Amino acid sequence: MTVRGVAEIDITTTSFLGALALLTLGVVLLLVLVLRTRLGRFTRLGRTITLLVTSVLVLVAAGAGVNAHFDYFRTLGDVVGLPPSDEVELAALLARTDRPDRGVVTTTALPGRTSGFVGRPGTIYVPPAWFARPRPELPVVVLLHGTPGTPQDWLDGGQAAATADAYAAAHGGAAPILVMPDVNGAIDADTECVDGPAGKAETYLTVDVPAFVQQVFHTAAPGRGWAVAGLSEGGSCALVLALRHPELFSTFGDYAGLAGPRAGDTNDDTASAVAQLFGGSQQAFAAHEPADILATRRFPELGGWFEVGDADTEPYAALDTVVPAARRAGIATCEVVVPGGGHTFDVFSQAFSDSLPWIAGRIGAGPPVTSCPQGS
Repeated sequence: MTVRGVAEIDITTTSFLGALALLTLGVVLLLVLVLRTRLGRFTRLGRTITLLVTSVLVLVAAGAGVNAHFDYFRTLGDVVGLPPSDEVELAALLARTDRPDRGVVTTTALPGRTSGFVGRPGTIYVPPAWFARPRPELPVVVLLHGTPGTPQDWLDGGQAAATADAYAAAHGGAAPILVMPDVNGAIDADTECVDGPAGKAETYLTVDVPAFVQQVFHTAAPGRGWAVAGLSEGGSCALVLALRHPELFSTFGDYAGLAGPRAGDTNDDTASAVAQLFGGSQQAFAAHEPADILATRRFPELGGWFEVGDADTEPYAALDTVVPAARRAGIATCEVVVPGGGHTFDVFSQAFSDSLPWIAGRIGAGPPVTSCPQGS
């Protein structure tokens, strides 16, 4: 098997986890055998090595089990940070003249020229249709990660490129361009996508990122042809950005976000949000709180998709207030609850897959989908 073939082994399957568990058990039994025989008295180095190998395997097996639960890393390549086989440098992508069979991914700096926000490199997916000559002005979906997290999360656990490829394959190569920017600036930061003490993340996402993407990829202009979606923190961000900037985003996807910008993991802790995200300004907090915005404004041109697992306590509770308020404000709203779903990439990836046809239809990247899924 080639290196790429090894890198693409799925580490979330029952067969892989079972094989890893059997390997770990076998090594543990070998250690017990060594320690209980005369051989063990004369091979201290061997016993030490066996103990170390066993410890590593136990940790790896435990980590694999946790990873399988959250459904984050899908392959061995994801674990060691290998780029996807379809990822190329930006210059090579822009220079390509032939049309590929599937979409192409690139990672590049998205400069914060106006905001001054220093983000980590972003990731961009372009579908096969983009490689036509002249370049078509394709619609865009901005995908926002959570905290802790990186833009790469949408390709790894989120399976965004694979989902877009499947959509493109069913629509003659057409799909939205996916833009996955950094929203926090660091792995342990949490801006909630607002302009605050951690930097001007909102300005970055609504001014700098659209300007770069439109200039480099000649996309549709922000507005009717743009959507924003996100997971966890990114879900709350997508909701707030769409409400505050409906001239930029006609559609949003909120996958397991809280009721609004929060510094912690609960809907009710608004005090820490005011203090940490808005420098103590209750007025600034209210200007970003979906319940307050939806109570005073109407959005008849906006569409929103909400999806969450019913075992994901706080995001699930947020639906009770945000979804009815969105509908009262005139937003075309779809609500999907995943039975037994938790705060995992299994739910996040499903949410994007569920919502992509609806989102693509609204922004002009595919045929309109006029109804929400049955049971939503």
